[in-house]
Amino acid sequence: MSPRTEIAAAPSDLLEYIGSSADAIELVDHIDWTRLPRQIAVIMDGNGRWAGQRDLPRIEGHRAGISAVREVVETAARAGIGALTLYAFSVENWKRPQSEIDALMELLKEYLARELPMLLKHSIRFNAIGRLDGLPMKVQRDVRAATVATAANTGMRFVIALNYGGRSEIIDALRGVMADVAAGKIEAAEIDEDRLCEYLYTHDLPELDLLIRTSGELRVSNFLLYQIAYAEIWVTEKLWPDFRRLDLLRAIVDFQRRERRYGSVEAGDA
Repeated sequence: MSPRTEIAAAPSDLLEYIGSSADAIELVDHIDWTRLPRQIAVIMDGNGRWAGQRDLPRIEGHRAGISAVREVVETAARAGIGALTLYAFSVENWKRPQSEIDALMELLKEYLARELPMLLKHSIRFNAIGRLDGLPMKVQRDVRAATVATAANTGMRFVIALNYGGRSEIIDALRGVMADVAAGKIEAAEIDEDRLCEYLYTHDLPELDLLIRTSGELRVSNFLLYQIAYAEIWVTEKLWPDFRRLDLLRAIVDFQRRERRYGSVEAGDA
């Protein structure tokens, strides 16, 4: 397919990164760079099945998933996405075998150490959300170190959800509200949607516009339950380790094709 002149509006470093295959050119050609999702969140599912299909231990699926994380983070940053939030470890994941939990925590530490230069190169600001005080101390230290090291960056916000649960987040937010009401800092009558959002883990992130789930599962798995109220959901059959740069662009193209009404209708519609 021959590129249209609109391709010139695409970030030049993104074009260099994704290559010049016919698929890449066609995808870039169909993206409106003035209407990108403000925040994209991803439920990274399928690592275990990916490993099982290859008769490998589950941890090898998680290890392969790191490559997908690397590509998606850099692609989103180069494309100009405001924030990217990845669901890495849920409050329910503590039910997994201890050996798998330990390996996941070690992979997280390795990722933060290895990818810090890339985060700095692209001015990506990193932080984590969730009940972080429930993580192993060595993981907490590495998360804090990466957060501090990238605090001055002005590009994309890259967020990892760790020991995270959507219900837990809402409970923590309500506890914060109740504490401030009891302390006389706010009045109960002042609590509305905007004020409640100030107590969520994501209070300083842009609106969530697009939720991506890999592996074909049709559930949200206790992820960003409050924030996804009007988010568009895009599901792919691909397992997370196979999700790559062009898959993210496909999700953005599909997002931009949808009509977002937020409960309203156009004049003359039934």
